[in-house]
Amino acid sequence: MPPYRSLHAAREEAELVIFSAIDDVFGKCSVVKPQDIDAVVVNCSIFAPTPAFVDMIVNRYKLRPDVRNVNLSGMGCSAGLVSVGVAKNILQVAPPGTHVLIVSTEILSSQNYVGKEREMLLPNCIFRMGAGAMILSNSPDHARFKLGRVVRTTTAARDSSYRCVFQEEDKEGHLGVRLSKDLLVTAGQALKSNIAAFATHVLPASEKLLVAVSLLKRALARGKVRVRLYRPDFRTAFEHFCIHAGGRAVIDDVQRGLGLSDADVEASRMTLHRFGNTSSSSMLYELAYIEAKGRMNKGDRVWMIAFGSGFKCNSVAWECIKPATGAGPWADCIHRYPVRLPEVAKDV
Repeated sequence: MPPYRSLHAAREEAELVIFSAIDDVFGKCSVVKPQDIDAVVVNCSIFAPTPAFVDMIVNRYKLRPDVRNVNLSGMGCSAGLVSVGVAKNILQVAPPGTHVLIVSTEILSSQNYVGKEREMLLPNCIFRMGAGAMILSNSPDHARFKLGRVVRTTTAARDSSYRCVFQEEDKEGHLGVRLSKDLLVTAGQALKSNIAAFATHVLPASEKLLVAVSLLKRALARGKVRVRLYRPDFRTAFEHFCIHAGGRAVIDDVQRGLGLSDADVEASRMTLHRFGNTSSSSMLYELAYIEAKGRMNKGDRVWMIAFGSGFKCNSVAWECIKPATGAGPWADCIHRYPVRLPEVAKDV
């Protein structure tokens, strides 16, 4: 059965997932009504219709005429954390009691690749539609999480990074997204740059000291003796990790690079298994998994890491104030997780 790739089908998909996510967040945050929303930030990388998604939301929920709107497109799977950064900037200069609605989604109907090139077929296999919504406020009343440091880095100045995830037409004129074979290498470079900027703000003094000592030893050795730099233990700064579920290899590489355990990346693996790569909203599914398992406690710290086209790597730190009581999108299946994932066969 051929996929529906029309504009009408894409709009229907958008309304289905976006309105469902917003209805859910208003249902859980009963003290905030649509008329209390002061700004809307929406991100969707591939599908950017006119009028924009923010206008669609204003129309559906009859928001105030003075509501401020921001619509982000083309920023890939990291755009959800970009939206958080935009909302934070708005709230820092807004009067107390301001509310910002954030919606992260990816709409795939109109972008299904029908060609034959392998590098452009892969997105068809791993990407799935999805959406998540949250309300941020500069008033602590009724808040469930406290937003901490937001760090964004980009490597787009390098040509290889810029073209690593690239929307284009193939030789036969079929539109799709090409994933470069150098994706993991590029992601690793972006992660290193991001960690260098993020770690100084979140690591405890003991870990910073160990890093400084290893750097000093290397400097004193002057290349005569190989000195391995100390890899900081981020588990001293965070209890939970939400790594973008971009693919099994991506999660594996981040796990090895940060020295995390299988339990630390369980939420990412299970989200990829159950929902696929839902792009910018995947970390909200992962956060919901941790809460559905009853593992989130007051005072726990969460590190969200996202990668996106460009190539970008973004990090956001959260602190839990009040854990959720429901299972969210995992309500019908959380009892089956975690599941054992099969080993990936490798060509000899």
